[in-house]
Amino acid sequence: MLGRSGSGKGTQIDLFMKYLEGKGVENIVHSTTGGEFRAFIQSDSYTASIAREIVNQGGLPPEFIAIWAWTNNLIKTLKGNETLIIDGSPRRPVEMEALRGAIPYYGYGKATVIYLDVSEVWATDKLMSRGREDDKDLEAMKRKMKWFQDDVIPCVDLYEKDSSVSFIRVNGEQTVEQVHAELISKLENLI
Repeated sequence: MLGRSGSGKGTQIDLFMKYLEGKGVENIVHSTTGGEFRAFIQSDSYTASIAREIVNQGGLPPEFIAIWAWTNNLIKTLKGNETLIIDGSPRRPVEMEALRGAIPYYGYGKATVIYLDVSEVWATDKLMSRGREDDKDLEAMKRKMKWFQDDVIPCVDLYEKDSSVSFIRVNGEQTVEQVHAELISKLENLI
């Protein structure tokens, strides 16, 4: 699942996981690059201190750290029979290629890419209202929105044209319930 910071990815993934559980799906693994990364930058390693400084300035750390975050999570958690939900990756085309290699490696078929489409203004308002510490600096938030536009949107554009994945664009500027309903409706139309 891809979307700007503040687009509601976490909320929609929680609802989607409940939906899947209601359909009898077990062994769901939710790999969140952002969560793994936030935990990592709280550590006291040299690498974490550099990454923390980049993030504090609203930047995007190098691709190798994001790839490490989600691959490390997959290595630690996958046992071979899980439904995998990847949250917030890829953020750059290099990560997209790494993920493209991981999907068949783990025996998954055609991946479904869900993009929660929200405007920069809408996402900024949501981020400001959620009150997380890393969302308080307006200049850092502007840089975060810029790297999304510069780095993630090219991935979205590539996925939208990629026949090796199923691509779903969901209007994220609706109520939580409406976004979830649209997401489920579009997923069910794929089956």
